[in-house]
Amino acid sequence: MNNTVPTRVTILGSGTCVPSVKRSACAALITTARSVIVMDLGPGTMRRLIETGTSVTAVTHVFFSHFHPDHTGELSTFIFANKYPDQTRRTHPLTVGAGTGFAAFYDNYRSVYGRWIELPPDLFTLLEFDTAGETVTTLADFSITTAPVSHNPESLAFKVTGADGKSVVYSGDTDFSENLIDLARGADLLICEAAFPSEFKVPGHLTPPEAGTIAARAGVRSLVLSHLYPECDQADMVAQCRQTWSGPLTLAEDLMRVDL
Repeated sequence: MNNTVPTRVTILGSGTCVPSVKRSACAALITTARSVIVMDLGPGTMRRLIETGTSVTAVTHVFFSHFHPDHTGELSTFIFANKYPDQTRRTHPLTVGAGTGFAAFYDNYRSVYGRWIELPPDLFTLLEFDTAGETVTTLADFSITTAPVSHNPESLAFKVTGADGKSVVYSGDTDFSENLIDLARGADLLICEAAFPSEFKVPGHLTPPEAGTIAARAGVRSLVLSHLYPECDQADMVAQCRQTWSGPLTLAEDLMRVDL
């Protein structure tokens, strides 16, 4: 293992279920020495992935924060793309994981598409993380820690820690969550949803001040606000977040590279 290769992060999508040329559905790319990790696969994610110069077959792991269509919508087409002869056929294993109920979720997909979204057993591993509490799993050259958050019953936040010791937390969709604070404690980067400005607060999602509070209490080194609905473009999201967070702060944009 080459521990000198840095963990790198690229925002694949900074948006939501609302169609947008500017923002694909929320997703992130995390690369380590030997792994290419995609967090969520909503509409537009594969196109953004290709725009980073990463092929679908280069991906080694895909993790889903929850089962809503704007986070899972490209699962079937992603697997289908891995079966295409010659140009993109997969030759090395793919691991796909999500919270409790994911095996049944995938079986329902298969009941619709059948063999078109099936890969050989030696090339496909399905993981189902327990949403009852925090779990830690070692995979390839990174560890992944999951914690339940406040959105759907299966909703998870993820902490990816590379061989270089750098850690990235991906909140997924959530309302204010003590579990997320605990998971993000001391992380180098928190990619946190801030779906709506304070004046449009809705249950199950965060506002910028709430995201800032989570980052401050967790003591993260840097905060990126993502999963931005169109209302966010009409508000001063940075100023709102600065009410509670004084550290490094960035509003996510598609294809933005984030240095750890």
